[in-house]
Amino acid sequence: MEPVPAESPIDDLLERLGTHLVWRIGKTESGEALVVRLGLAHATANFASLPRLHNASDEDIEALVKAGQVRVEWVE
Repeated sequence: MEPVPAESPIDDLLERLGTHLVWRIGKTESGEALVVRLGLAHATANFASLPRLHNASDEDIEALVKAGQVRVEWVE
């Protein structure tokens, strides 16, 4: 059995940061792109002012990622 590697400082930092992040994933209205919106928890109310994202199935997500049609947005 292989030993479990020790966590690096970056792993710990990402773990702590992850508890403060909010995200939304969905398709644009046209369905031509997958949008991943990220923000800190205090910015949650700002998500509501952005254009609505539409539901994306696992198959939709996979196809849009393979096509390179992914947009990441930071919400402040």
